[in-house]
Amino acid sequence: MLTAEQILAAQKANIETLFGLTNKAFEDVAKLVELNVTATKASLSEAHTQALLSAKDAQDLLALQAGLFQLLVEKTAAYSRHVYEIASGTGAEFGKDYEPEVADGQKTLINMVDNAAKNAPAGSEAVVAAWKSAVTAANTAVESVQKAVKQAGEVADANFNTVAATAVNATKTAPHQEALVFGA
Repeated sequence: MLTAEQILAAQKANIETLFGLTNKAFEDVAKLVELNVTATKASLSEAHTQALLSAKDAQDLLALQAGLFQLLVEKTAAYSRHVYEIASGTGAEFGKDYEPEVADGQKTLINMVDNAAKNAPAGSEAVVAAWKSAVTAANTAVESVQKAVKQAGEVADANFNTVAATAVNATKTAPHQEALVFGA
């Protein structure tokens, strides 16, 4: 049976974890805001409009558009990569803080089941065994979900990097297609 001190300690630990995760979330929101401000400043400060206005003929304009399209794809890929890194870092941090809490909760639950089994009345062995089996199955399910989430994150990370690299490389190898996109 849990004592009042154990319950209080568990609640205190949960509150500390919640505050830590909340602070991490605010830090990462601040990083996203900073990234957006930087991206906006970069797009406003560049003199691409002036370059387009100074084009002497349609061929110059198409060449400038192709170059700007390439730059846009690269900047979009870099921006997306930064957003993804911030988001995946936040997820990893939450997972790192959450997993020990889940493990502690699982241990506490197993201890409670064991204590209940020791103090169970005679003849309740089947109920206690079923309860232990259910707790073990739940713990196994939680562990399986945690592993699946980690694997999905690794696959998503690899896929994101592949797609970003492919998009940037596609614009580098197909300069004539950009002219078609801009209606030339």
